Amino acid sequence: MKHLHVSALALTFALCAVPAFAQHGHEGGAAGGTMGGTLGHGAADHGSPGNTTSPNSSRQHPTIDQQLAKNKQISSQIQKLTGMSASQACSGFKSLGQCVAAAHVSKNLGINFDCLRADMTKQTFAATSACPSGTGKKAMSLGRAIQTLDPTVNRKTEAQKGVEQANQDLKQSNAS
Repeated sequence: MKHLHVSALALTFALCAVPAFAQHGHEGGAAGGTMGGTLGHGAADHGSPGNTTSPNSSRQHPTIDQQLAKNKQISSQIQKLTGMSASQACSGFKSLGQCVAAAHVSKNLGINFDCLRADMTKQTFAATSACPSGTGKKAMSLGRAIQTLDPTVNRKTEAQKGVEQANQDLKQSNAS
């Protein structure tokens, strides 16, 4: 009898929960980032990489490479800031906004972009031999990566500045 009640309760919950979960979308969500900026293009989609599409989603999000191919102005800006192709620079980032913010922080503080990217994406890259040991071992926020690579600066201020610059670049390039 007890198993019957537990089974009936579990079945009832499952039947009620399935429609609720099916209706829950992960659209938008680009308000926030790590420092309160919008970063655009799905930068703060909770865990969704911004350059992939959920198999159940009816709306497809363009990959970072697709966004860069469509937006030559932002591609040029990233190349100018990092000294490498925009596609190469943004490799591993979850969103275009993260990539642009990291590029600005790297330029602003004179931090090696490959080291910053490695710390943010948990990926190692060719030029990381110039990075401190432990770089790329753990994915971290922009602010935490700044603190790791240059503990003498105010990470919150510098991350916010990079996010604001990225938001401005993305806004200007989308308006063109």
